[in-house]
Amino acid sequence: MTKQKPGTIQVKSFGDHHVITQPNPLRKVLLRVPESDLDDPVGRAEKALAGLSGEFKNWMAIEADRLSAAHAAILRSGFTIDNREELFRAAHDIKGDAATFGFPSAGAAAESLCRIIEHAPDLDLVPAELITHHINAIQAIVRERTKLDTAVMASALSTQLRGVADEFLLKANRDRPEHLEAILAPSIVPAE
Repeated sequence: MTKQKPGTIQVKSFGDHHVITQPNPLRKVLLRVPESDLDDPVGRAEKALAGLSGEFKNWMAIEADRLSAAHAAILRSGFTIDNREELFRAAHDIKGDAATFGFPSAGAAAESLCRIIEHAPDLDLVPAELITHHINAIQAIVRERTKLDTAVMASALSTQLRGVADEFLLKANRDRPEHLEAILAPSIVPAE
């Protein structure tokens, strides 16, 4: 009997079935390590995040300040293309980073602001107070997060802002049905 090449399919026949074994080319590149050297990448990542967690508040404060600066530019010179894009990017960055940095309510408020920027037919017709309330809420959530009992208040504030923003967007887009589905979609920001 000749020895089969390692790259061929092997078939073992039994009375009532066949077992087909395919070659596994990954066996050649797989590195086996002893049990004592096993790596835990999730554990390593959690340890690295724990080491950085002291910086999270500073990073969120910097992002919140960037958002405020973008808003101040809009108050000075209106919704130019550059000002609009900077406000959106700043809010979008907060939306994406907030849960990781321990500020999920700030992420929810930032998502609501992003929705306004994306779906309002004309940003000049958005009540200035609606945008200002979002900016102030994000600032307050980032500033006050370390105090007890603020998580519930921040969550309620973000939920309220989302409701007011959705109500405005529904009215503003009543003649634009292609936007209504996105406006009515649930939040994609992780909850607390």
